[in-house]
Amino acid sequence: MTSCDTPDAFAWLQSLPPLSQWKRNSTSMCICSPNSSHPSLNFSLTRTPQSPNFFTFSIVANFKIPITLFVSKPFRTIGTNSTNFLNENVISTLLMGFVDVVLNYNVKRTTCSIQLQNLGSTSNLKDVFNLAFFTFVFLICIYEAPTSLRTTCLKTVKDQLVTCRSRQGSKLLMVQLGSNLEEQWMRSLNLAITNWIIEIKAFQHLKSPSPLFSYAFSTQGLWKVHMYCPVVAMEMESVNSALHDERLFFSLNYHQLEGVIQFNHKIYVREKWFNIAVNIDNVRCDIIRLVNEKLLSERGMGTEEKHFPSRISLQLTPTIQSNILMVSVQKSSENPLTEFEVEKGIEATIDPPNTFFGLKVSANETTTKSMKPWKFEEWVHGYSANLTWFLHDLDDGREVSSSKPSKVSMMNPRAWFKNRYSSAFRPFTKQGGVVFAGDSYGQSVLWKVDKTAIGKVMEFEVKGCVWLTYWPNKHHTFYSDTRKLEFKEMLYLNLP
Repeated sequence: MTSCDTPDAFAWLQSLPPLSQWKRNSTSMCICSPNSSHPSLNFSLTRTPQSPNFFTFSIVANFKIPITLFVSKPFRTIGTNSTNFLNENVISTLLMGFVDVVLNYNVKRTTCSIQLQNLGSTSNLKDVFNLAFFTFVFLICIYEAPTSLRTTCLKTVKDQLVTCRSRQGSKLLMVQLGSNLEEQWMRSLNLAITNWIIEIKAFQHLKSPSPLFSYAFSTQGLWKVHMYCPVVAMEMESVNSALHDERLFFSLNYHQLEGVIQFNHKIYVREKWFNIAVNIDNVRCDIIRLVNEKLLSERGMGTEEKHFPSRISLQLTPTIQSNILMVSVQKSSENPLTEFEVEKGIEATIDPPNTFFGLKVSANETTTKSMKPWKFEEWVHGYSANLTWFLHDLDDGREVSSSKPSKVSMMNPRAWFKNRYSSAFRPFTKQGGVVFAGDSYGQSVLWKVDKTAIGKVMEFEVKGCVWLTYWPNKHHTFYSDTRKLEFKEMLYLNLP
């Protein structure tokens, strides 16, 4: 049995003999033990007595009378000449078992024809295996573990999930899962994290964990960054009042931010230098519900009371700048289009003879102002390129992320942010997110680089912030807030 201080599921399994050589029908690894007076949480493998080629895995709270928190279906081992239990077949079987458990905790899981390849052949297998194992244990702790075990064991498991090796393992696992299953995986995980954070804030008043998950990959001509974060875990930037409405609290917190940022890059060789041109392919931010529509209607305010993206800011910086000659942006600053229309009129009526004389006069004046809801800006600071999208209030032109709606506009059913997911003039997709594509923001950022850098690998840091704002949609409330998420990833470019 391994130490409870540094549980390593992959190493422990590698130390086990083949199933046919077990002297007992079960064996266990300690995952967590709060202290000597409390029970431990164990990961157990059990051989089926009637079928010696079959085994199950389980999570057991080791009280005086052990409590099984989870037990898998039976799995069959295929006979090999391996000298230990953890052969390629068992690795793949366990990995697929952990993944399936995590996906099944997603209340929005959809059936599809996507198939997983043999995960046992994944590179950096140990990191991927332990990441999947501890994610599986993390969800079991949140949903199944007794209170006496949950708090301490969750901290132990969380500490394992945020190590550098686990982050690398998570990136590799996401690549193997593919984007569709990756989204289901993250929704399962972030639903559990949301439940945990709400429990922490309600009963313990502790600082919530930081569950942002992001990763990036660089390939020929393309950079891509993915990010996920539960809304409840985002940093509160501003709030105009306390939220006492439990149903609105439920709706606002049981969503997550899903973001994708894609850049195209190309190298142009000149006589004395070369140009690195980077332009936007896609920037997408969606606010996705973590529970089903029925639950949002019963316990919350429905699907249309949720946050919306109000500002997105990105910064691209080469980390080694000794070979950089200059940086240029390729889009001029522009002012939003503003139109004023003044309409004046006077109406008069006189009643016909033989009636009481009457004169009615009316006058009106109309002013119309029009502007784009989203404004894009790019600028340079040193050798960093900054790209920012701002959402503006169509009523008064102020930036939404740094302001709040007036009480008059909050009660106005025709205000721009009312019915914001169904109006024909909405600044979002019908699902409540935003998409900025290269057809509107395709101008390049250009770095001129000295030719002495040829043959090297350039490293770029991409830092970003996403602001989410809530203004009431159909619900009558004066509550509003803005939350902020920051992320940082590294991107790489091979110079010819």
